[in-house]
Amino acid sequence: MTETDPNDPVGVALELERLRGTLEAGFARVDGSLALLVQRSDQTDRQLADHEARLDSLERARWPLASIGAVTACVGVAVAFWELALR
Repeated sequence: MTETDPNDPVGVALELERLRGTLEAGFARVDGSLALLVQRSDQTDRQLADHEARLDSLERARWPLASIGAVTACVGVAVAFWELALR
C-alpha cells in the first residue's frame, strides 16, 4: 500500500475506493460463511427432528419390562392352577 499525500484529493479518493473494495470482498466472504452456517443448522435441525420421530416410534413399539413381567407371572399362575387341576 502506497502512502498518499493527505491533501491530494485524487490519492485519497483512490485509497478510499481500494478500502471500499476490500470491505466489500470481506463482507461477501462473511455473508457466504453465514449462509453456509445457516444451511448446516437447518440440516442439523432436520436430522434432529428425524431422530426424535424415529425414537418416539421405537418407544411406542416396545413393551415395557413391567408389562412383560406381569404377563409372565399370570401365565405362570395359570399353568400352576392347570397342573393342580389335573392331579
